[in-house]
Amino acid sequence: MSTDRAKRGLSRRGVLTAAALAALAPALPARAGGRSHVIVVDKMAFGAAPMGIKVGDTVTWTNRDIVRHTATARNGAFNVDLPPGASASAVMNRAGTIAYYCRFHPAMQAQISVSA
Repeated sequence: MSTDRAKRGLSRRGVLTAAALAALAPALPARAGGRSHVIVVDKMAFGAAPMGIKVGDTVTWTNRDIVRHTATARNGAFNVDLPPGASASAVMNRAGTIAYYCRFHPAMQAQISVSA
């Protein structure tokens, strides 16, 4: 072991372990809490649901309309309020197909699929 490494407290094994972890870092998930997905509400309709939503992921609805909306799950899994121009999020805690609608505009309906 060189004197410089010894002064810094690094052994050869420690240097190799640090190098191995640095090489693996890009393969690790960006955050442990899941991925983020966005659904845009525009022209009195929910946009297409993103593919690949999993339990633990966050879905954010963004309201581009000039009127207030909600994204309210029929099974009670989430209920987000969306004033004009605002966004709101919910973490998906249940797997399955979740139907949802707008409480103010019941004809606005959509569904998302959440996998385990």
